[in-house]
Amino acid sequence: MVYILGISAYYHDSAAVLLDDGFIVAAAQEERFSRIKQDSSFPFGAVGYVLGEGGISLDRVDQVVFYDKPYLKFERLLETYHAYIPSGLLSFWSAIPVWIREKLFLRQEITKALRKFGDKIPPFYFPEHHLSHAASAFYPSPFSEASILTIDGVGEWATTSLSYGNGREITVLRELHFPHSLGLLYAAFTAYCGFRVNSGEYKLMGLAPYGRKNSERVKCWKELIYAELADVRGDGSMLMNQRYFEYATGLRMYNRRRWECLFGVPPRKAESEISQEYMDMALAIQEFTEEVVLRLVKTLIGLTGCRNLVMAGGVALNCSANGFLLKQKIFDNLWIQPAAGDAGGALGAALAVHHIVNGNQRNIVTKNDRMQGAYLGPKFSIDDVVRMAKRYGAVYSVLGDRDELCDVAADLIAGGNVVGWFQGRMEFGPRALGNRSILGDPRNPDMQKRLNLKIKFREGFRPFAPSVLAAEAGNYFDIEVESPYMLLVAPVAAALLNPLPDNYDELPLYERLYFQRSKLPAITHVDYSARIQSVDEKTNLEYARLLRAFQRRHNCPVIVNTSFNVRGEPVVCTPEDAYRCFMRTEMDYLIIENIIFNKKEQPIFNEKENWKNTFKLD
Repeated sequence: MVYILGISAYYHDSAAVLLDDGFIVAAAQEERFSRIKQDSSFPFGAVGYVLGEGGISLDRVDQVVFYDKPYLKFERLLETYHAYIPSGLLSFWSAIPVWIREKLFLRQEITKALRKFGDKIPPFYFPEHHLSHAASAFYPSPFSEASILTIDGVGEWATTSLSYGNGREITVLRELHFPHSLGLLYAAFTAYCGFRVNSGEYKLMGLAPYGRKNSERVKCWKELIYAELADVRGDGSMLMNQRYFEYATGLRMYNRRRWECLFGVPPRKAESEISQEYMDMALAIQEFTEEVVLRLVKTLIGLTGCRNLVMAGGVALNCSANGFLLKQKIFDNLWIQPAAGDAGGALGAALAVHHIVNGNQRNIVTKNDRMQGAYLGPKFSIDDVVRMAKRYGAVYSVLGDRDELCDVAADLIAGGNVVGWFQGRMEFGPRALGNRSILGDPRNPDMQKRLNLKIKFREGFRPFAPSVLAAEAGNYFDIEVESPYMLLVAPVAAALLNPLPDNYDELPLYERLYFQRSKLPAITHVDYSARIQSVDEKTNLEYARLLRAFQRRHNCPVIVNTSFNVRGEPVVCTPEDAYRCFMRTEMDYLIIENIIFNKKEQPIFNEKENWKNTFKLD
């Protein structure tokens, strides 16, 4: 056995991964343990967890892999500041002391941190950032060869990479270098529209469908992006006009004065009302992004001749762009790393060493990937849950039969209740995939509003995703492929849609939002789309069993699935995290394994035989 510990840290989304002869034993983000959203510190909690899951100490680890090259990144910083002298002085004095104290000596910093787990420090490896992303996309995929596209803000120098994977080898074919970056361009628009960079990009993507498609303003602003902000070539490469940006040397993403002159609107203040201008701006940059990604994919497939496409990097989490790509039918097969951001870099770095450095061949499973459904985090026993319940004096009941538990949960959901669903191993990556989820009835017209405002405490415009039985997905959505990781947007099936009023596009945001566009209003976005998670027994038996119970008892194989957290907090990790979140929100029921919690003074049922009378769901 050869154990490899992969680590990402010190920028955002710190994580740790443990491989055992190439098998993914465990993987988790540090934020789930520290409870600090997008925690960038050394992943003490995650490292402790993955070693514990593997049943080993650090002394048993053979290799430690960090997900990028610090010296190369430092070189980029120095060359950038030198190129822009005298501007960037404030940023220089902000960034360089941190590098000199910590980041420039990451080997020593990591060694010091790892001493907590053992005295023997294994050899270190530092693959390049985009190689880590490419490895995370290719090696766990079900393809023996693939075209590999990685796009993010920036690694060391690379911001976009076109690569080819074959067997155990990855060949980088072309790269786009900093400061020219599609990811940073999208982040600049995220900031200008009043959202936080590195976390608000999801919000900008969700806001884009509220823009008025084909309107003069959207057309004009897209033309301005092409003409003034980014000179995009036919192959998808671009040169960004640095007169409009400050991320290279400044403390903000964009030059406010020039952007305001270009677009005619000021930057939106965070938490302020969202006017139509910012919806149109979100649509303009979303359509631009989709068009550039399409050019890149065409170029990549032309270079490799391989029509299997795999993707990673932060931009690969743009589900709308992925759905747009899917509709173009320019490739045969698509696989996207579910932890496509920096957290997944820890996995890719470890896999790169396993295959490239150690020379191990791949064990390819053609019908399934090697991610185990992304269920790679901690799990907890019934005893753990009962101890937690007693500690809090919680009201709970226990069901021994799993099928009956799913019947109960299905009836609760159909009764208009919001149910916290906590099962098995926690997901790795940003998506809750049915093990740390909050569930609701997609047919309920009030469910989206309630989930956003009363449960998640987040902006009301944000859409919710459906989980659907894989065998039924084609009956409810216009999609021909599986989407197990909730990374593809597709239209809701035409048979489910309701007609729109003639003045629909002119309605204010929330009137459009709450209009019942389909028979599944809670998961149908304003453009009739949905971000789909297809579920089957191979990847998640318990969640598939719940969906089947909902279909059998209520004639619907679709459930609303949103991550088990509230705004500003990471997804829950432990039963205690789940119970505290449950009690702080207006969730109705919490199901952890086969234990059901409620907020009433008495248990929701005392015996299995009389639960229907207690629930009053007839």
